[in-house]
Formats: sequence, structure tokens, C-alpha cells
Amino acid sequence: MESYPFNADGLEQETIELYFDTYNELKSKLELCGMGHIDFHLDQFEVFKNIDRLRVLGSFAIKQHNGNDCYVLFVEKSYKYISGRGNNADGDDYQTWVLVYLKNDFDRVLIRRETLADKLIELVHPVELDFEDDKAFSDTFYVLVNDRNKAIRGMDRNFRNAVMDLRHDHFIIEILGHTLIAGIQGPMLPGMTVHLAEFAERLCKLC
Repeated sequence: MESYPFNADGLEQETIELYFDTYNELKSKLELCGMGHIDFHLDQFEVFKNIDRLRVLGSFAIKQHNGNDCYVLFVEKSYKYISGRGNNADGDDYQTWVLVYLKNDFDRVLIRRETLADKLIELVHPVELDFEDDKAFSDTFYVLVNDRNKAIRGMDRNFRNAVMDLRHDHFIIEILGHTLIAGIQGPMLPGMTVHLAEFAERLCKLC
């Protein structure tokens, strides 16, 4: 049986190959180090709520010279749903997320691409955080915050520029206190994961 740098128990071969290709792509471009089992308290984040089981299949540090390492996580999300025939069914999503520890306390922040529906809602109920001095960012991203002062202090120009360089429409960023996670709600190809990891690495140097 082949050995993998992540937990492959119960995974279909297609998922194993995707994760293994992703790992090798990351290893070829970044200083990657396996971490074993670490509890990152992912269940505190909204993107991991309302599921039956969350399993971290692999966690890898991207080593930084300043000691502020960031992490790539291979995650399995198990949930129940109603099938097309109206029956209860079980589903699994296999996702890749990055995690960064930030110097500033952002409180709670959610950042994603802004949709037309968001723009229409904003006309009636202005709830998002906009930056008057950065119209390009505000027009591109939908930003929900709990504490406006903390979010504004943390989301400086360097932070916003790094977020602007995320070129995939479905990336989600969630921040809880000093911890940022970013990913998409679905499988991610190796090249996309490297792009996301480079974003995390950039934040480690800036924030």
C-alpha cells in the first residue's frame, strides 16, 4: 500500500490523487513541512458550521524566515442533505484551506466577491464595510464585520492589495480574532492551492 503525507483512509482514488498532486505542487514551490495532528479549532469558523463532521486529513506548515508560519489544510466535511427523491443522504466535500495568524485583532470578518444581489441589498440595508479611499476593493469584495474599528485598522492598504490579487471568484476569507482562513467551498486544483498558499505567505510577511 502506498504511503501518503496525509490521511487517505476512506478516500476514493480520485480524491487521493488530487490531494497528492496538490501536495507535490506545493512542495515544489514552497518550503513545506508536515505538522501531524494540530487542533486549529476550525469549528469556530462560520464556513465550517452546520456540518456533521469535520476532519483534517493533513496539515502542512509553510515555513517563514520571520517565524510566522502559515498552514495549508486538507479538510473533509461530512454533511446530510435531501436527495432528488426526497430521501436523506450523506455527502462529503474535500477542500483545501490556508490558515494565517495575524498580528492585529480583526474580531470577526467575512470577505468574499461581491454579487449583484449584494449590491441591491446594500442599497436598502447598508451593512457591509466600504473603504472610501479604495473604490476598486469595495466594488470587488463584500466585507461583513462585527467591529468596524478593528477591521479598518487591520485591513490596511497592504492587506487589501493582497486580497485583490486573489483571482478566483469563489474564494472566501474568514477572520476570527487573530486567525484568518481562506479557501473555496469545493475541490481546489493544485495550481489554485499554490496561488492561495502564496497569498497566505504574503500575509505572513505583511500582517
